[in-house]
Amino acid sequence: MKIVDAASLQDYVGRSMGQSEWFQIDQERINAFADSTLDHQFIHVDPEQAKHTPFGGTIAHGFLTLSLLPHLQSQMSELVIPAGLKMGMNYGFDKIRFLAPVKTGARVRAVATLKAVTEKNPGQYLFTAEYAVEIEGESKPALIADWLVMYFV
Repeated sequence: MKIVDAASLQDYVGRSMGQSEWFQIDQERINAFADSTLDHQFIHVDPEQAKHTPFGGTIAHGFLTLSLLPHLQSQMSELVIPAGLKMGMNYGFDKIRFLAPVKTGARVRAVATLKAVTEKNPGQYLFTAEYAVEIEGESKPALIADWLVMYFV
């Protein structure tokens, strides 16, 4: 994590914020997510029925993969945060695209680039970062998202 003085934040726009460690998504996690969201579509929770789909087995919910971003982000060594941080808050997303399924048992990691820093009010900085969640051994990422985080100093 890089703690950056407000006057220097713009210097980091366009730079990589690093990558997370690989994280395995197993059937137990998928089932727990299905239980918490009430989304029990067979492609996620029924391995027998899912065998007969083009994926050949169950896949993670796209929203499960997206919901892992805070955990994956916390592992990024080049993550930029403003000096004097009091708190950060999820502000939403400008764009989310689910590009490839994450098959059960696959490992994913996040990579991020800081796209913009905007001072919305004195001491309030809106960061926009592009996150790609890569699937180990796959050429296409599971998702790409422009994530907005508001930091208060």
